[in-house]
Amino acid sequence: MSNPTVSKKEVATHEVLNQAPLMGDVNLFTQDKILGDVVKREGAEWAVPDLKTFGSVVGSEDVRELARLANKHVPELRTHDRRGNRIDFVEYHPAYHDLMRIAFGAGVHSYAWTHKRRGAHVARAALSYLWNQAENGTACPTGMNYSAVPIVAQTPGIGSEWEPALNSTSYDPRPIHISKKAGATIGMTLTEKQGGSDLRANTTRAVALEGGGPGSLYEINGHKWFCSAPMCDGFYTLAYTDRGPTCFIIPRVLQDGSQNNFLIQRLKDKLGNRSNASSEVEFRSTLAYSMSEEGRGIKAAIGMIHLTRLDFTVGSAAMMRQALTQAIHHAGHRRSFQKALIDQPIMRNVLADLAIDSEANT
Repeated sequence: MSNPTVSKKEVATHEVLNQAPLMGDVNLFTQDKILGDVVKREGAEWAVPDLKTFGSVVGSEDVRELARLANKHVPELRTHDRRGNRIDFVEYHPAYHDLMRIAFGAGVHSYAWTHKRRGAHVARAALSYLWNQAENGTACPTGMNYSAVPIVAQTPGIGSEWEPALNSTSYDPRPIHISKKAGATIGMTLTEKQGGSDLRANTTRAVALEGGGPGSLYEINGHKWFCSAPMCDGFYTLAYTDRGPTCFIIPRVLQDGSQNNFLIQRLKDKLGNRSNASSEVEFRSTLAYSMSEEGRGIKAAIGMIHLTRLDFTVGSAAMMRQALTQAIHHAGHRRSFQKALIDQPIMRNVLADLAIDSEANT
């Protein structure tokens, strides 16, 4: 008996069914009634046109793809060049730099300081809220720039050069002196492994090379357990003088174009915030400028830390909002037991609880 003829026609066995489609381009501001109401209620209605424009940018598929790439291809530390010279360079994927240009170009870091009117801080918080929904690793540098300006501005010999660069909407990653930068970023490195949040347990030491006091040049030696965004142009830090903990700003590049002794020991291996490099650093005869009276450094640092905590709460609320947005999108398209998930009573209750929590935090 002969075998039956078997058709060689290919049969499709994999068809994607009952899956939510990609979200596509959305406007994260106009679709968020809670955020819009808050902005208007708190005196920032004048900023709505800018927020609408930015909402469209951060809700685009293009920005989502940049965020995916920046977190897939994480920063890599190059301590030396191929000739053996110490360079302490963190290499980022191009997507990271594209994201930084978008965020800084929109004034996520500086809107509060460049719009001197009622509601300016609310408007900047809304920009940060939107940006954190797109990519929160780059929101670390924007938040530190925002927080640094008040202390920088009031320090003799520092403010005139650093304040305009920190508020600039130009992102300039070149490792050159601040006087030649189109825009600057600033990081923060305060904690040490033996003290953590107990900043008075720090052991890093500073010695004045001239006069002393705000704006004066010092030499610093020590080790810091955590430094966020180690490719910034300057860094806030704390070090002890004979009078106690003092606040300093460390320029990454010195006036003669040489690199300061800002030695990156290693990058942290993190669960989240992966697009942003976090590191341990060492100071060996590192040059820095005092940002406070000797012994008054913690009070000065808290002036910056206070604003960073504000920005981090904004970021946390924003990530909750984006999680809710993703959950509603999924539940609106995924079906189970002949109904969309969003039409199932228990699932609606879960989403409602998430929405209430998100609104409360916003």
